[in-house]
Amino acid sequence: MSETAVTPFRVDVPQAEVDDLAERLRRTRWPVGQDLPGDRGIPVERVRALAERWASGWDWRAQEAALNAWPQVTTAVDGTRVHALHVRSPEPDAVPLVLLHGWPGSVVEFLRVLRPLSDPGAHGGDPADAVHLVVPSLPGYGLSGPTPDGGWTPARIARAVAELVARLGYDRYVVHGGDWGSNVGRDLAAADAAHVAGLHVTMTPGPPAEGDPVAEEKVARYARELSGYAKLQGTRPLSLAPALTDSPAGLLAWIAERFAEWTDPASEVDVDQLLTNVAVYWFTRTGPSSAQLYWERAHVPAPDWSRDVPTGVAVLPHDLFRPPRAAVEQAVDLVSWTEFDRGGHFAAMEVPDLLVEELRRFVRAVAR
Repeated sequence: MSETAVTPFRVDVPQAEVDDLAERLRRTRWPVGQDLPGDRGIPVERVRALAERWASGWDWRAQEAALNAWPQVTTAVDGTRVHALHVRSPEPDAVPLVLLHGWPGSVVEFLRVLRPLSDPGAHGGDPADAVHLVVPSLPGYGLSGPTPDGGWTPARIARAVAELVARLGYDRYVVHGGDWGSNVGRDLAAADAAHVAGLHVTMTPGPPAEGDPVAEEKVARYARELSGYAKLQGTRPLSLAPALTDSPAGLLAWIAERFAEWTDPASEVDVDQLLTNVAVYWFTRTGPSSAQLYWERAHVPAPDWSRDVPTGVAVLPHDLFRPPRAAVEQAVDLVSWTEFDRGGHFAAMEVPDLLVEELRRFVRAVAR
């Protein structure tokens, strides 16, 4: 088999590992309760309730089957395995759309949007809006990890994604990303502008917030209250590695806190989908390698956005940041700007209906 071969893939976690996860959760050594005023992180009681669900009511085999209901592939790029969901639409003229997750997300994040995007005719939509979907696990994350070495910056990940898309036979494609996916998307547009028909993001890193009071307050609150995880992963990620690998309750608390703080309080994030997302990190031992991306990004110069690729931005009211439109217009070829009335950082999980319609509209604008 050649080094550039793309091979079919199915998730198949040994039963011994599934049993080990449940046993570790049942034997968790929980902190002693204290009367502590103020917001100091996700409450232990909340983590404990999630852990109890994870150990008993949640069914990995059902979640594994849901993942395996979608075609998947792997290929080797730049010394590491790259995994992706590859969902070809029944519409032969569909536009390829790449969906990029971030941290602490995974391909699980997009499960609710796959069918309506790839086969809109089956959901009362226009078959002309159909897209072929490529949903990579970012190198170092989930089924694309752990990576064997360092240096996996967003730019290097972007080059790996471009290579994957080319090996799948797509010459022209649209990209969507949130969180680190928007960083990788930005670098992908710059590195592969000849093939990227458009870039759509739900988080816009880089543009300054000056002059927009709402944007400035979001940035200030993030720095003041919400960025502890990023500071630690950006400076001492190896210090976290044993805890994220050995303690499922610790990994759960670390990830579930992000969902608790970054989502719209009115959103109804499916608990089992959240637990499956955490399980992907657990079974693949990629808590540590995914955290390295923060260190890598902190040690390279900040990249520029491409002005050659048409760019769309969707602003969600409860996302981490609200980019000022004027600043974004100075950085990109802005062809689409949408402000959602609900939703937060994990749009595909929180407001899949809004995201599907937004992506259909954007693909129409840039690639049809």
